[in-house]
Amino acid sequence: MKESKRKFLKMGLGAVAIGIAGRATGEGLLCNTQTAKQPSGPFYPENDQADKDNDLTWVQGSERAAEGEVIIINGKVTDSISCAPVAGALVEIWQACHTGKYNHSADPNTAKLDENFQYWGRAITNEQGEYEFKTIMPGAYPASNDWVRPSHIHCRVLRRGFEELVTQIYFKGTEHLQTDRLFLSIPQDQRESVVVDLQNSLMGPRQGEFNISINKVT
Repeated sequence: MKESKRKFLKMGLGAVAIGIAGRATGEGLLCNTQTAKQPSGPFYPENDQADKDNDLTWVQGSERAAEGEVIIINGKVTDSISCAPVAGALVEIWQACHTGKYNHSADPNTAKLDENFQYWGRAITNEQGEYEFKTIMPGAYPASNDWVRPSHIHCRVLRRGFEELVTQIYFKGTEHLQTDRLFLSIPQDQRESVVVDLQNSLMGPRQGEFNISINKVT
C-alpha cells in the first residue's frame, strides 16, 4: 500500500484525462460562470499536519490504509471569463471519514474516527490547470435533529490575482442530497456545477471530474 501511494503521487496529474465520464460542469454550462460558492463549515482543519498531500487514503507512517470506498476526484481550474487554465492554483479539500466523522474538536458526532485517514490535503494545478485527489467517499452525518448532511467534500481554491473560492463537492444520486439545506440554497441553475457523477474506471476506483471556475480580482 505504501508503494501504491508513492505511485499515485508520482503519476500526479497524468491520469486526469484518462477514463473520465462524469463531469461536474456539463457540456451545456458556460465556462464563464463561477463555480457555486458554499460555506466552509465549522470543521476546517484546526491543526497543521506533516502529511497533507493529495492522497488522503494513506497517512505517512501508518501501517494501514483508510477504511471506506476509495474514489478519485480530479478536474481543471479555469478563469471564469477567458476560460483559460489557471496554473499554480492551490486546491485544498477537507472532509469527514467514511463514518461521517471530522477530525475536529468541535464535531459533536459520536461516530468513530479513522486514524488511518488523512482528512485534508492539498494539490497544485499544473500548466493545464489540472489537479487530482485520491480519497475516501465521506459518510453522511446528522447536522441537527431534522437534517442529515449528504456525502460531501469541502474545497477551497487560492491563486494570486483571483478571488478565493470556497465550495462543496456533492455526489450524484447520494442519499439526503435532494433534502440538504446547503445544497438547496444554491440557485437551481448552478447546482450542477458542484455535483460529481462518479463513474467506474478501468484503473480501479470510481472517478469523478470536478471542474472549477474562479473569478479574477477586479
